[in-house]
Amino acid sequence: MHNHKLTECANRGRSSRAPAVVTERDTVENALSELWLWLAVTLGELFDPSGVAVVGASKTEGKIGYEAMANAATFDGPVYPVNPSTEGELFGREFVPSVTEIDGEVDLALCCVPGPAVPDVLEECGEAGIGAAVIYASGFAEAGGEGEALQEAAVEVADAYDISLLGPNTSGFIVPSLDLRCSFASGAEKVPEGNIAVVAQSGGVGLVLAFQSRRQGRGVSAEVGLGNRANVGFAEAVEYFDSDEKTDAIVLHIEGTDDGRRLLEACRESETPVVAYKVGQSDVGDFAESHTGALTGDHELYTAGFEQYGTPTVDATDDLLDAAAALGTAPEPDGPDVGVVTAQAGPGIIITDRIQRAGGRLPELTAETQSRVDEILPGITYADNPVDTGRPMPAFGEVVTAVAEDDRIDIVLVYELFEESIGFPIDALEGLASRVDKPVLFATEGIEEDLSAARSKLEAIGVPTFPTPERAADAAGTLARYARLYAEETTVTDGGGDDNGGHDRTVTDGSGDTTGVADDA
Repeated sequence: MHNHKLTECANRGRSSRAPAVVTERDTVENALSELWLWLAVTLGELFDPSGVAVVGASKTEGKIGYEAMANAATFDGPVYPVNPSTEGELFGREFVPSVTEIDGEVDLALCCVPGPAVPDVLEECGEAGIGAAVIYASGFAEAGGEGEALQEAAVEVADAYDISLLGPNTSGFIVPSLDLRCSFASGAEKVPEGNIAVVAQSGGVGLVLAFQSRRQGRGVSAEVGLGNRANVGFAEAVEYFDSDEKTDAIVLHIEGTDDGRRLLEACRESETPVVAYKVGQSDVGDFAESHTGALTGDHELYTAGFEQYGTPTVDATDDLLDAAAALGTAPEPDGPDVGVVTAQAGPGIIITDRIQRAGGRLPELTAETQSRVDEILPGITYADNPVDTGRPMPAFGEVVTAVAEDDRIDIVLVYELFEESIGFPIDALEGLASRVDKPVLFATEGIEEDLSAARSKLEAIGVPTFPTPERAADAAGTLARYARLYAEETTVTDGGGDDNGGHDRTVTDGSGDTTGVADDA
């Protein structure tokens, strides 16, 4: 999907120093590029560490220090259990009394200690040259008063030593490709590798999405619970995973943020597609603030802001993953026009209705395409859009190909109830999306044990599959909105074209930011 990514950022050095001062001779582009690379370096110590220290590691099952160590021990690099009051080994690793006494390279500390001890632990991490830390404990800004002061103290220490902080009040993160599971959650080791980065304000929601992706047979490139966002927030995460060569789509779960404008700008500038789920349409402000210290803000303002900056939003976790699967697997659509091919009229009607309500359009097929479909299936039930074949048949793939090759169509959605004697048109669909440069989505249903192998084959050839007509239609609708938003917001910024494959999306209404989603959103 992507023409270019700053993959050199993934192969960064182990340094968390600030970028060099920009001289008058430097261009704005060079300054931004340097800042982006610096962000990748610093967050690289968090998400791609050379070694991990588990501070507060415990031999007592059920404690965070035990569960975090159990998950971290799968990492293929050095992992050190740290506890001044414990000796011996844990998961084959020898205890050390302090991070300052570790004889080896460590970039990341997992802080499994009570909140009041966190600033002192971070001080030791800074002295040891550790550039990143995860703070699991609660009782910080989300608790108000003393908690806010405690968080400020932790951030002050972290900033003094250039430490990237994930949390506090988080379940951590997972990077399956590195066997890096910096979470205390049960089941973290079973989340498979995929191409979607999940960035959630709530660690619980992040894990929900990760586990859902596993059930869908997709997996994640990373699952991150931001928690209170001490000094690593949405914008930093988006910028990092945009540079990650293993990530083809980014999904955001947002309760609220105090840096709304920067979040929107990061989404707009991301080469990697971003889809957002902003919760809080009803009054959940007090509950959300007690959870991650989030002020939810006005839901309509957030939605308008994302749309103005070219990022589609959804209203459910399933929709978030489905949209990401479509955007991360298939070519990005050039427009919002959807061509539907269905083997059953009833599901086709549901799909047709829902696509249009979700932001897509169903244009009339060209006369040439309609004639072609008639030739393939004489007497076909309905040869316009949607095309209804009546039931699956051997020529079904030819019909799909004809619709996909229609110049009026930007997105193709196929629905077919599984019939074992006929199967899916895998041969026809293989390479089709790439050849026509359009996303091809496939929805089906049937007896799971009968169709699972065929569905896996579709996923393997880059055709995302969906278990219901509604979910497929919603995914197509999100693709359509993405294409429309992208078309509305994309401009060439320098007059000379963009040779790096980036989107260079800008606000084009001439009025600046009119969303009301500002730094205090």
